[in-house]
Amino acid sequence: MRALAVTPIHLPADEVARRQARYDRLAPPGVEIELRNVGPAGPATLDTAGSMRDSEREVAALLKEAGGGFDLAFPDCVLDPSVPDVVADPALPVHGILKLSATHLAGKGVRFGAVVRNEAIKDEFADRISAYGLDEYLAGIRVLDLPFSAIAETEVWNAALGSAVRELAELGATAVINGCSAVDVEPADLPARIVDPTELAMRLLAVEGAR
Repeated sequence: MRALAVTPIHLPADEVARRQARYDRLAPPGVEIELRNVGPAGPATLDTAGSMRDSEREVAALLKEAGGGFDLAFPDCVLDPSVPDVVADPALPVHGILKLSATHLAGKGVRFGAVVRNEAIKDEFADRISAYGLDEYLAGIRVLDLPFSAIAETEVWNAALGSAVRELAELGATAVINGCSAVDVEPADLPARIVDPTELAMRLLAVEGAR
């Protein structure tokens, strides 16, 4: 199975390469993932409502022009920019990392929280959860207040998780979605397990593709 992933923002070549290497590690057997940069028309970062809409527009445009050779596609973003409510085109189904991971957790009856980088992402994340009809499963969202550079700095990101995860656990979360698709999650002794939504989504896509 070949999958196309599209970055939600315009990234330098070294960050695209880092994310591609991450997909190469996470891809289950039989799944090949090709990551493409959305291009200079995309936003440089996601920190305003306007940048979210710009990301949706540019991701949708690239997916529309992707061409053949892929079995499915998804945005390389936990906010699911341009992911449809239902898969409308069987020729290139478009899935969402958040949609797959959050609905899987909800389907198992898991009450989950989330950690995100900034307030704008928090608002968009909450809107997406509502759009997917999963509000009753969301215990809360905590903002880590980290710079964009922390996405590629595994130690910095993971060091910021502790207090946020403990707060969400006190609100009833038994799992916490790490609210960035490009961050490696490290094992930690915390009261709620941290879910790497990208890793989970890739496993779910592999199972679906095997049917």
